[in-house]
Amino acid sequence: MIDKLTMFIALARERHFGRAAEACGITQPSLSLGIRQLEEQLGVQLVHRGSRFQGLTPEGNQVLERALRIVGDVRALKDEMRAAHSGLSGRLRIGVIPTALPMVAELTRPYLDRHPNVSVSILSRTSAEILAGIERLELEAGITYLDNEPLGRVSQVPLYTESYRFLCTPDAALAGQERVTWTEAAGQPLCLLTADMQNRRIIDQHLAGAARLPRVESNSTIVLVSHVETGAWASIVPERLAAMFSAGGRLVSIPMTAPATGHLVGLIAPRRDPQTPLLTALVDAAQRLARRRG
Repeated sequence: MIDKLTMFIALARERHFGRAAEACGITQPSLSLGIRQLEEQLGVQLVHRGSRFQGLTPEGNQVLERALRIVGDVRALKDEMRAAHSGLSGRLRIGVIPTALPMVAELTRPYLDRHPNVSVSILSRTSAEILAGIERLELEAGITYLDNEPLGRVSQVPLYTESYRFLCTPDAALAGQERVTWTEAAGQPLCLLTADMQNRRIIDQHLAGAARLPRVESNSTIVLVSHVETGAWASIVPERLAAMFSAGGRLVSIPMTAPATGHLVGLIAPRRDPQTPLLTALVDAAQRLARRRG
């Protein structure tokens, strides 16, 4: 039953029989057979049949919600038994918003030092993708904003407050200022993250629609910095990211003010009791990091 529920979750996620079969490491006929057997066991039709995937039936959506919980609980049980038998081991997939990527090693380094048989995959994701990935069991945890948009049922560990800097070249018009207001920044040629990024939505709120539409947008902070370095653009980025690229003097990082603002960033994980041993240890590491940052 668990294997068939896992196949069903993969099909609901991929919305394509071939991709779902590939994700499960089986052939497409095996996946189709598994879904039909699950339907027979449950006595309901889960998938609208056709030459292609046409969506889940109402009963399928209901089963999906339960299947995610069941498979998540079984995975947690397996992790718990493995940890009891041979110590903490396994792999964690952590989705991280792009603006938090510069600090994630502060969490993962001590975590991995304490648990040498554990490995992690750090995946750059939007805040919405992180929530969806946790819900669909594609991610075990995430690092995202805690105080700007609804998070739903997840546990949270605040890590730091993200503040913002105006990033430009030393010869830019505002480079000599001690502070840059949001109104002043709005008048500059900006390159910013794409609109699907929560950081961009935060910045747009503070610019209050006064900025010109950026001619350069990207879901990569590295792309933003590379365009700032040309001298044709400036950007508004988190303090930690600005510090990384202004340390050598190539770029200038200036605090944003009027208002000075910040948003809380932290670790989120599924709210499950008991939590998996891997996640329990990660939450402990996040709490220690939060205390050090004070």
